Amino acid sequence: MKTYLISDNIDTLVGLRMAGIQGTVVHTREEVLKIMDDLSKDKNIGIIVITEKIESLVKEEVKTIKLSKYLPLIIEIPDRYGSSKEADWIVGYIREAIGLKI
Repeated sequence: MKTYLISDNIDTLVGLRMAGIQGTVVHTREEVLKIMDDLSKDKNIGIIVITEKIESLVKEEVKTIKLSKYLPLIIEIPDRYGSSKEADWIVGYIREAIGLKI
């Protein structure tokens, strides 16, 4: 299985290429949807890595893929400026998932 990056900046792409991960830089919602559709059909792609900014463009589509398919796994990563998520996002995620306040 291969990993593929969808990024909004060249720095993230270059960094992950050094780790052996191929990818594409895109800037519009339509470009992202086209690439995600193509990658979803490719049986060699097991993981799609996307930056948080790109994920925000196609949030509902990513959610649909995550809930309806086993593969490809979609992972959001921060870009070169760091994470846009709040500091305790994992606590909110757990609270939402199981209804338990930590």
